[in-house]
Amino acid sequence: MALWVDKHRPRELSRLDYHKNQAENLRNLCQQGDFPHLMFYGPSGAGKKTRIMCLLRELYGAGVERLRNEIMTFTTSSNRKISIMTIGSNYHLEVNPSDAGIYDRVVIIDLIKQVAQVHQIDPNGQREFKIIVLSEVDELTKDAQHALRRTMEKYVATCRIILSVNSTSRIIPAIRSRCLGIRVAAPRPDEIATILQHISKKEGVVLPSELAKRVVQKSERNLRLAILMLETCKVQQYPFTVQQEIVGLDWKTYLRETANQIITEQTPAKLEKIRDRLYELLAQGVPPDVIFQGLAKDLVCNSDMSIKAKVLEYASLYEHRMQNGSKYIFHLEAFVAHFMNIYKKFLADSMIMDEF
Repeated sequence: MALWVDKHRPRELSRLDYHKNQAENLRNLCQQGDFPHLMFYGPSGAGKKTRIMCLLRELYGAGVERLRNEIMTFTTSSNRKISIMTIGSNYHLEVNPSDAGIYDRVVIIDLIKQVAQVHQIDPNGQREFKIIVLSEVDELTKDAQHALRRTMEKYVATCRIILSVNSTSRIIPAIRSRCLGIRVAAPRPDEIATILQHISKKEGVVLPSELAKRVVQKSERNLRLAILMLETCKVQQYPFTVQQEIVGLDWKTYLRETANQIITEQTPAKLEKIRDRLYELLAQGVPPDVIFQGLAKDLVCNSDMSIKAKVLEYASLYEHRMQNGSKYIFHLEAFVAHFMNIYKKFLADSMIMDEF
């Protein structure tokens, strides 16, 4: 049984619920003789993947939805075998090369080479090229991005690249200049509420407008998250009530509890326990930048006004270092340790002032 977020996902550009002018521009792009490399960028849950799949259907027809999973194996220069899960059809291939970690450069080079040289083009597709969809390209190393730039130029005759990124600031200029950028902004709260009501009507349930507003507010304009929350509410309790509990994501609650523990105690023993909690979040697949942003936000909100600026200063420093490094846990733990030092000093100064 499919989740509502997949079951009610639009399949055609003409059926998209928002950014309709952008959808029309994409349809016109498909009708042109030349088709460029594309880069869809925007926040998580804004609809980048949905628009990419609608675009592929516009290019190749319904055959692009007959998907199959494959495991592709790549060999590094040290003869290490790297296996990556891919999803594709006769016309396209989807892959997340950042899953290979520090070997993402090898995946980029060999993957595009295999698709461009080995995979046959289906003559019924009426296109002379295949599409390679790369997800989370902003998580790739700089070496992998430079390799992608060279490979994009070399095999442009037989394949096109569609990139999906959350932020273009971490994409090298050489790639940005070779792609047509398409910004997918997060939907407005009223648009999300309308979509939730539309899905509820299709499912035969009655959704109170007040509950819909609460779901939209808690989702923080993440449409995918809002639909998942709505389905969770349906499973927990139906008929809906205006004040019923909206269960959030477990990892967000876990991260909030972690921040509270940091505020409560600042000792080496507590720092070791916090490290274990951060490792747990990373092991569950939560992106390190999301962990860092959530942790910094909770810590700043629970800090005194006199130290907020200093906490933000060190948060920006360690986040920058984390983006340039490879061991995320080092920079996460370093930020926590620095915050503990700042907060403990603040508490000590406050006690001295109270004595006077």
